[in-house]
Amino acid sequence: MRPPDPEAHEDEELWLERAHAAAAHGPFGLHTHWTSPSHARPTTGDPAERVRRELVWLRERDLEPTLFAGGGWYLDEPVAEALAHAGLADCTATAFRPSYLPPGATRLAAERPARLVLGSGARLLELPSTHSLGMLARRLLGRLEAPVVHVYFHDTDLLEPLRRRTLHAALAFLGRLRARPTDLDALRLGLADAPETPFEAVYEKAPA
Repeated sequence: MRPPDPEAHEDEELWLERAHAAAAHGPFGLHTHWTSPSHARPTTGDPAERVRRELVWLRERDLEPTLFAGGGWYLDEPVAEALAHAGLADCTATAFRPSYLPPGATRLAAERPARLVLGSGARLLELPSTHSLGMLARRLLGRLEAPVVHVYFHDTDLLEPLRRRTLHAALAFLGRLRARPTDLDALRLGLADAPETPFEAVYEKAPA
């Protein structure tokens, strides 16, 4: 979840009520939008400083995120250092390049969980998204070979009947494959000793 944006006049009290309700039902994470509610990737300022500021804001309100996902799939090494220092795991990397990213937009490219080795020597656990909802639905028609299946979708997808039915069907099919369900906090703890890889090995910049 991203904190409420005061410039967009979002209701802090209502947001906190919903955030605490969400945190009571599963792992809680920070999802930073650096520019505005409708523009996730940063355009100005210091992205890492904003992440640090939002983590302080959340903790002052009795919310303790353990996970992070960068808005617009954005993450750079200073942000990664801030997350490692704060003890969070990251979920920004993807096993595929999101189609809406413009040429030259940086992203993290990873197919499976790993501990990213940062310039300071710190390690950041990366739990990449392996499939979009549509990718998973198409993949289930063939063979699904992945040690961890981490599907991403937006909460607004649950409001669309077709996408909601697709999600239910995909999860049911995974169950028939005897996939073991888990949550990201359990995965984070279970993969604390995941293989290491240099940050530079997953930091991808597409040709302009």
